Amino acid sequence: MKSDYLKYWRVIRYFIKAKYDLNTQELDMLLFLNSEQYFDIGRFKEFDNLLSWDKHRFYKLLKKGWIEKFRKGQNGLRTVYCLSYKTKRLIKSVYNKLEGEEIPTSNTHNPMFAKNVCYSDKVYRNMIIEMNKFIKQQRHHSEK
Repeated sequence: MKSDYLKYWRVIRYFIKAKYDLNTQELDMLLFLNSEQYFDIGRFKEFDNLLSWDKHRFYKLLKKGWIEKFRKGQNGLRTVYCLSYKTKRLIKSVYNKLEGEEIPTSNTHNPMFAKNVCYSDKVYRNMIIEMNKFIKQQRHHSEK
């Protein structure tokens, strides 16, 4: 079977950003940090240098609860951080969607399905409906 995980990446990314109020660079950073069990600000900045400049990104992610302090720096040891439970759930959701889980279409679970949304949200929600149909068809064919 052909691996085609990224076919709907743009749609999934747009949904995740809308649902969790993240921008692309913040999401990219969280995905990078996912494989780093623990990290310090230096490790954060290594990847941050690849992203558009935002000197407050680390502190915004910390304040919003996406990353959290694991160990306070003392006696010459650096402060160590890790991803929060909230972030781990977000990343699990991303991978589940990439592996074929449908994106919710209710306005309680997906802000793009609210009444007063911008044009882009309407375009993406139409694509979500099509994507979910495709996923259901794939699932139906694999059950035979």
